[in-house]
Amino acid sequence: MTSIDHITLEVADASAAQQFYDAAFGLGDRVRVRASDTPSTGFRGYTMSITVAQPADVNAYVESALAAGATTIKPVAKTFWGVGGTVQAPDGAIWKIATSEKKDSGPAKREPESVVLLLGVDDVGASKQFYAARGIPVGKSFGSYVQFDLKDSPVQLALYKRRALAKDAGVPEDGSGSHRLVIGGDSAATDPDGFAWEAAAG
Repeated sequence: MTSIDHITLEVADASAAQQFYDAAFGLGDRVRVRASDTPSTGFRGYTMSITVAQPADVNAYVESALAAGATTIKPVAKTFWGVGGTVQAPDGAIWKIATSEKKDSGPAKREPESVVLLLGVDDVGASKQFYAARGIPVGKSFGSYVQFDLKDSPVQLALYKRRALAKDAGVPEDGSGSHRLVIGGDSAATDPDGFAWEAAAG
């Protein structure tokens, strides 16, 4: 459990979802989809984050996502930390696009600096211990937030208190049923909050 090769989103219509992700974000094999009708309501307990180099890149990603069928949760705006916006994909997944920069340094481009899976957890300490015990080194830890250091992993991993993550995303924290998310790594496991890992092929 030392790398995330990809994340798989469970969706009602796999063909439509694949078309959306290709057009909206163009992240290739890092984001995969598969058909599922497992019940899920409200907040699914996670968000995906794409960090980019500058505000123009945030706008480029958000605009392409909206054009492909996403809906706005939080419009792009300056914050204390930089510039960001949050959208919801047609399948229900929540995506945040953000940069720590507040000024542009060049033309807009859709090139992610990192793709981060943020898991909303009930007990940050217990979840941190679960992952650390399985070989994932902690990079940063600030009480209710933990960022792991997965080196050159295609997808990075962070933990956030569920309520805080929902607030950051701009949605109510209530939700039940499936997370509609499977993490593709180098081994299979299920964490304390029910997030499932499966061994990536190859």
